[in-house]
Amino acid sequence: MGDVAMTIPVLRAFTEQYPEIKLTVLTREFFTPFFRDLKNVTIFPADLKGKHKGFFGLLELSKELRILGIDAVADLHNVLRSNILKIFLLDLNIIQIDKGRAEKKALVKGKVFEQLKTTHQRYRDVFEKLGFPLNNSEPNFPERAKLNSKTIQILGEPTRGWIGIAPFAAYKSKTYPLKLMEEVIKELSITYQILLFGGKAEADYLCALENENVSSIAGKLSLDEELDVISNLEVMVSMDSGNAHMAAMLGIKVLTLWGVTHPYAGFFPFHQDATNALLADRTKFPKIPTSIYGNNFPEGYETCMETINPQAVIEKIEHIIKKPH
Repeated sequence: MGDVAMTIPVLRAFTEQYPEIKLTVLTREFFTPFFRDLKNVTIFPADLKGKHKGFFGLLELSKELRILGIDAVADLHNVLRSNILKIFLLDLNIIQIDKGRAEKKALVKGKVFEQLKTTHQRYRDVFEKLGFPLNNSEPNFPERAKLNSKTIQILGEPTRGWIGIAPFAAYKSKTYPLKLMEEVIKELSITYQILLFGGKAEADYLCALENENVSSIAGKLSLDEELDVISNLEVMVSMDSGNAHMAAMLGIKVLTLWGVTHPYAGFFPFHQDATNALLADRTKFPKIPTSIYGNNFPEGYETCMETINPQAVIEKIEHIIKKPH
């Protein structure tokens, strides 16, 4: 989800700078709402569990894509499926993203500790190689969305200022300790309305935190409606996860909390102030980053985010809210 969300600012720049070129985005149907504000963009849903499953399913997919009269392919994913699909489209101009796997391996092995090329730049590189250089330095973002009656009935109007908090990530090693996050939520809810984001698996936990000033939207809204809510936030607080990139693609300020992963790997949210991140203490955990996605780490490193003080999180959130755009 995060990878898809990170494409949006780059694709928006493309549609603005090359309005005469039609883009067809091949992705899972679930992600269609991400592209709703982009002009001259059509979504082609990949049915990876049905007719496009497996080798012969991808062959069928290539035939369906050819009917569209495609001139070139920008592979922004570069995984096994897209590599197989490329075989069936070899006569087209195809450029694949360079994920910098060797550089990232050196980073997590401790051989280098420096900022690598961002994922957004890697996406732009693909289009430049296709003959479409992009400038993303002064991006445009969509207007705040109007909330529908269902959403207003659940959450009310954002009269006190909404702070979004997405406390979960794919791995514990990059999830801020829930007890500490509860301290953050409790203090912030005195002044602000807190909206909790998460999947259906986390819904019970998040609902248990609800009170007059804290609401959970986990499992209550469609993705389209959830994006509407995000577009009305004052700030999104997220781990190194998809929620950070969903907020950033809509131009919302994001505070990210980092555990065993690190912004140097290139996954910092789009167009955010470099100071809008709180990192685990590398003096105590010097092997950070231990992996790119948070799935590998030495024993004991799963507790590294305890070094991020809850009061520091609260103060940073308030600073971000008060700081002008």
